[in-house]
Amino acid sequence: MLSIEDNKLLTEVGPGTPMGDLLRRYWQPVCALDEILQSPFRTKELTILGEDLVAFCDRSGRPGLVARNCAHRRASLAYGIVEEDGLRCVYHGWKFNQEGVCVDQPFEETTHPEDNYAAKCAILAYPVQELAGLVWAYMGPAPAPILPRWMPLVSDNSVRDIGIIELPCSWLQCQENTLDPVHTEWLHNYGGSYFRSVLNGEEPTLGHERQHLKVGFDTFEYGMIKRRLTVGMTEEDEAWRHGHPMLFPNILLSGNPYQNQMQFRVPIDNTRTRHFTVHTFRAAEGTDAPVQDVVPAREFALQNEKGEYQNLGVFFMQDYLVWANQGHIAKRNLEKLGESDRGVIMFRKQLMEQLQLVINGKEPTINVWHDAAMDRDIELPIEHIRPRGSRYVPTEPGYSRDKEKIEAVMATWQSLGQPVTAG
Repeated sequence: MLSIEDNKLLTEVGPGTPMGDLLRRYWQPVCALDEILQSPFRTKELTILGEDLVAFCDRSGRPGLVARNCAHRRASLAYGIVEEDGLRCVYHGWKFNQEGVCVDQPFEETTHPEDNYAAKCAILAYPVQELAGLVWAYMGPAPAPILPRWMPLVSDNSVRDIGIIELPCSWLQCQENTLDPVHTEWLHNYGGSYFRSVLNGEEPTLGHERQHLKVGFDTFEYGMIKRRLTVGMTEEDEAWRHGHPMLFPNILLSGNPYQNQMQFRVPIDNTRTRHFTVHTFRAAEGTDAPVQDVVPAREFALQNEKGEYQNLGVFFMQDYLVWANQGHIAKRNLEKLGESDRGVIMFRKQLMEQLQLVINGKEPTINVWHDAAMDRDIELPIEHIRPRGSRYVPTEPGYSRDKEKIEAVMATWQSLGQPVTAG
């Protein structure tokens, strides 16, 4: 359990809060580039870490992230005019570039050009980069660290797909699930079967033979590794020998080098999370993946118009259900933790250690790099089991706009006699 005070410390993320300061030391994905390009205004209204912002992509293709409201009369820039080199407020024509600098004030410059008033009217702006179809922002103190080039995000000869959902709960509920191997057996296996039967109007098959025999957790340079040993396995099997990683502070990688998912749990504020999943499908060696002009993204809802949780037969929606139904912020002071929670306890300790560094005016020591030598592709430990099956089965509702391209990559494995599944 956590004290009420420590729970508050780990879940408050607004400007000036210790956890907010820690998370701002990391590049965070704020939206998919596809979301901006699919918008008729080429903008995306966002709240990230309690700050109201607008992402945009100018006509030259350069993304930006600025404060939501114009410095003049506070009109929303989400409805501004996107020009070749910036974003112009539709109200009185003030224009801002990606650095937040006011570069044009038509009437003021007409009447009093000598005042150079624009120099006094900058708005908040954050550095952004595009990687793997996501727009990443750095919201912390300068200088910005290197944006980590995790291998699944930069692997060549691959196609990708992005799923996005807004969850009505703290980011910490999402991330703690990463260090909980045992939930897979109950939530996804037994629970998933139960949900599908009930939702199909069938009588569910009750009863479940226990699978997990042992779980293990290790810290490593990028975060933590979780391992599992289930019935019929030995410690030479991939799930124990390799496991898969949690990347500090808010990332999960699962799958294998050929087909994987990276999940990013980005706080909107204390009680809401913008959750991104980047699905990567890598073509078999000696074959070519189709070209994607932009990585497609789709956003889906946790609940229907009646407020009921929906799509519970879909794998990741089962996770989203239990994270959200703990409440906006889980009452960790009431927990009764057990042996399966050792990883959660270790993660909380890791968070507290890194948090204390920031409180003391220092930088985090995990995954924050300024050394140019770290500006490289970063290999990660992961299970190396070859893909199995032959159907594209999304782990989130709906189908990728690039479904045919994903299936073309899957076919490259089949042609080598190595069947593949997706999802």
